[in-house]
Amino acid sequence: MKTTLTFIILFISNFFAADNVTTRFKAPEGYHRVAVTPGSFAAYLQSLPLKPPGTQTKTYKGDIARTDVYTAAVVDMSVGNQDLQQCADAVMRLRGEYLYQQKNYKAISFNFVSGFKCDYIHYAEGYRYRNDKWVLKAKKDYGYPAFMRYMELVFSYASTISLERETRAITNPNELKAGDIFIHGGSPGHCFIVMDVVENSQHQKQFLLAQSFMPAQNIQVLQYNSPWFSMEKHSDILYGELIAKNYLRKFE
Repeated sequence: MKTTLTFIILFISNFFAADNVTTRFKAPEGYHRVAVTPGSFAAYLQSLPLKPPGTQTKTYKGDIARTDVYTAAVVDMSVGNQDLQQCADAVMRLRGEYLYQQKNYKAISFNFVSGFKCDYIHYAEGYRYRNDKWVLKAKKDYGYPAFMRYMELVFSYASTISLERETRAITNPNELKAGDIFIHGGSPGHCFIVMDVVENSQHQKQFLLAQSFMPAQNIQVLQYNSPWFSMEKHSDILYGELIAKNYLRKFE
């Protein structure tokens, strides 16, 4: 009896642990998933755990978000208790988390709107931000809580404006891959991140999108009739006009 119960618990645990965009969202008929490189940012996004089906998107205060009507899934990642992790912040959070898990600390760096380069190494070594300068104020700490404090600092001074500047335009939309973003810098601006990509025999692509919003909310995988979007179809979701090739950018 004990062995059977243990097997059931392990089965349930493994089932939910595997719930991500590749397991929850089947490719549309006639399409197949675009292969990603193991260990890449694209692979990381595909493997992110999702909260149980039916979970609503909520704000940092715990209220149901006004974007909940567009929820296809909710990424199982903290949103914090401040109004910080909004649209560009969520993209930077995902990128930062990926690089942190890879222990690629030197690559973790985001610019503020002022142009100041806020790199993680300085913060982890004990430096703190003051008037666009680093000042040594604390002990060395590469632990995860300190990493999250670094990310909150980034959220406070970066935005769609700075994120747009530090990413590179994609001139050929056929190169679209998971990890790319649709972004328009502004006050307010907005951005989406591509979570997964499928294509058909004619190399036409569809993709899953995720976002945060204002006020700060869970990172949600989006849907409008279908969770699969394309640049050929107009979408009536908020800021849907950004899902177009002239707003497509990628990290270096």
